[in-house]
Amino acid sequence: MPEPRAGSAGNDRPAGRGPAGRGGRKSVWRRAGSPAQPPADGPAEAERPAEPASVVEAALYRDGVRVSSPASLADTFRALREQPAGMAWIGLARPTDGELHSLAAEFDLHPLAVEDAIKAHQRPKLERYGETLFVVLRAALYLDAPEEVDFGELHVFVGPDFVITVRHGAAPDLTAVRRRMEATPELLRLGPEAVLYAILDAVVDGYAPVVAGVQNDIDEIETEVFRGDPEASRRIYELSREMVEFQRATRPLGGMLRALTAGFAKYGTDEELQRYLRDVADHVTHTSERVDTFRQALSEILTVNATLVTQQQNAEMRALAEAGFEQNEEIKKISSWAAILFAPTLVGTVYGMNFDDMPELGWSFGYPFALAAMGLVCVGLYVIFKRRDWL
Repeated sequence: MPEPRAGSAGNDRPAGRGPAGRGGRKSVWRRAGSPAQPPADGPAEAERPAEPASVVEAALYRDGVRVSSPASLADTFRALREQPAGMAWIGLARPTDGELHSLAAEFDLHPLAVEDAIKAHQRPKLERYGETLFVVLRAALYLDAPEEVDFGELHVFVGPDFVITVRHGAAPDLTAVRRRMEATPELLRLGPEAVLYAILDAVVDGYAPVVAGVQNDIDEIETEVFRGDPEASRRIYELSREMVEFQRATRPLGGMLRALTAGFAKYGTDEELQRYLRDVADHVTHTSERVDTFRQALSEILTVNATLVTQQQNAEMRALAEAGFEQNEEIKKISSWAAILFAPTLVGTVYGMNFDDMPELGWSFGYPFALAAMGLVCVGLYVIFKRRDWL
């Protein structure tokens, strides 16, 4: 990423903090002329719960530089009160209800946003609750071994002096985002809005390996389809379902970024940050177009596969029919010869009964008559079967 131009963060504000207003510094997301909320008394430090395991990392920043790394949420709250121009960045992974309600009480988060963050399984969206932005993102991670896409969910609360990330899933790697921002203090100095940009950029950049992996899968599936692999249909179906999920993750981002762009002038967004957000919007558009292309390609591949399977089934049915016809022809021949041979057998059986009272036994022409009868019957049957193409 190119080195951003340092912007004015406007960090002057009074030391007193309430859960809503948090001082007089004007956030670029803050609605012009919005009234400051009166401070509310929070629970005593001794009454706060012990640090939950879901807190991945919490840090306090001032002028783009980390000034402290509190060990607990309580320490983070206290350190932020002691830093009039500071910004807290708290990262959570699958937090409990109690942890989110503790953050909601401290930072005056809207109950509806907190409920969404608790339940998860939300579609990407951007909503404003007073001075706080609530952003839901769907990150994607391509798994090489099983050749499938794993989707994670990320909820981001962006306020005048805080950023809270609630992660449900392995992606994205927000530790890398934090290190990147700390390595560019001139960008981090722009405040919570810059952190939101970095998170959006990380999520969108994470789509690139997924797009490459899916493209490779589609190439493999095409080879399997024309090779007649019976597993091709299953892979097409599974990948199509993943692309539907991928489309649900990427399509709303365009509208979200357009909404942010529309508020640039209204909320005084830094010009350099505007450029970076427009760059993210371009990447989102490119990714969305690729996903649409993938869905169309999979649909066409599925049609081709169905056609090839039908052709293969027709060929197999034709082969079975030909085999049955040949078998019938053999049965006709066998049956014909069996009938021909049955005639002399019948005559011979009659004369082989050896009864005393058989008038033909004393007849001098009986033997040649029997042979002639057997021959005539055999020749007659042969002619009949030959005319019917049984022989």
